[in-house]
Amino acid sequence: MQVNTVYQPEILIQNNKTFSDVNNEVSVHTERFPTFKWWFCFLAATSAFLLGATLASIMFRDGLGVLGLNQPNGWGVFIVNFVFWIGIGHAGTLISAILFLFRQKWRTAINRSAEAMTIFAVMTALIFPVIHTGRPWYAIFWLIPYPNQRGLWVNFRSPLLWDVFAVGTYFTISLIFWYIGMIPDLASIRDRAKNGIRKFIYTVLSLGWRGSNKHWSHYEIAYMILAGLSTPLVLSVHSVVSFDFAVANLPGWHTTIFPPYFVAGAIFSGFAMVVTLLIIAREMFNLQSYITINHLEKMNKIIMATGMMVGYAYACEFFIAWYSGNPFEAYAFVNRAFGPYWWAYWTMASCNVLIPQIFWFKKARTSIPVMFVVALFVNIGMWFERFVITVTSLHRDFVPSSWAYYVPTWYDWGITFGSFGWFLMWFLLFCRFLPVIAMAEIKAIMPTEEIRKEVHTNGSK
Repeated sequence: MQVNTVYQPEILIQNNKTFSDVNNEVSVHTERFPTFKWWFCFLAATSAFLLGATLASIMFRDGLGVLGLNQPNGWGVFIVNFVFWIGIGHAGTLISAILFLFRQKWRTAINRSAEAMTIFAVMTALIFPVIHTGRPWYAIFWLIPYPNQRGLWVNFRSPLLWDVFAVGTYFTISLIFWYIGMIPDLASIRDRAKNGIRKFIYTVLSLGWRGSNKHWSHYEIAYMILAGLSTPLVLSVHSVVSFDFAVANLPGWHTTIFPPYFVAGAIFSGFAMVVTLLIIAREMFNLQSYITINHLEKMNKIIMATGMMVGYAYACEFFIAWYSGNPFEAYAFVNRAFGPYWWAYWTMASCNVLIPQIFWFKKARTSIPVMFVVALFVNIGMWFERFVITVTSLHRDFVPSSWAYYVPTWYDWGITFGSFGWFLMWFLLFCRFLPVIAMAEIKAIMPTEEIRKEVHTNGSK
């Protein structure tokens, strides 16, 4: 018996879209006046940012004493926010670079938003080391490693300086990678523009793109090189950030599991933030045919997998603390779970380990309300993870007379809230003026008209 099999490619774009549909439905959001939904979200994000900026200005005037910092808690939510936002940026590079190198075609509908999220997350993270100096207009002069006549140099043995180079390199490569990938799409918007000013702006941004074979050849080579450069950054950047803690002698910090643990946690939190933003974007701009349930389900599987890695790291920390026989190390971890900050630890464990287990069920993985709520809880849990690592390791040191309970003030919380407004403000501007979906890459994976007709004909027999 002979069985005729027909090649049926995975349907990544729904509703049988054509190339013209892709151009029209993605570009239209950059051409028309923003909707009420966009304005509401943008004004809310801008208000949050202005609140944080106002509180930061008051802090500059009155000093760091308005924060909840004390002895021995010299690090507060600012370093927590720095590590949190750097972690958020990792999903963009993973989706764009690593999945591109592994030829995962499902990345094409979500990579542009993820790359933009990376840029804005790093921009948000870099705010906190600056404002934590208290007087940045004085401090920056002494912090930047530049040649000078006085022979004054920063401490190159400090992991905080390693952050400067690692994060700076990561931001530069990610920005170039994001921009290079947009050039064909910017040219498409340029060709559709009717307003003279819009046409001029997009003409400059598209760098003379004409879509010739030579242009496409150079584009693909450059994209491949940048993907190769970006891939090791996923592992290196958050490993370097983890060295801020791991190279210290403080119990609870000096642990060798931190580099892989931080990388897994960064991917975990980054994917959760991408899911959160994509759900909002697909509803706000009617992109359900491009950002499909299939895309979101695959991302939810990664969230579940990396969540179990993070849960393993939590358990491994307790085991190593016990196995080491070091009483100070053992105390640090027992104090995390059962000390004064028990509420923060169990919030972290519940949000990061227990709640994502619901994704074992396909019905939950494919439910928009469920995945949105889970992604929010993961973001909350990963923020508390950084809080637990920082604060619970500091608040009880070797001298009980200096023990103190760190309580963030309204300045801490307000500036943290403002950072979310800053991040969302830039992401909404990106959605308004630049293509949210990588149109050129979407067209490359869409089945041709001949394949669609063949599949339809054979399927109807």
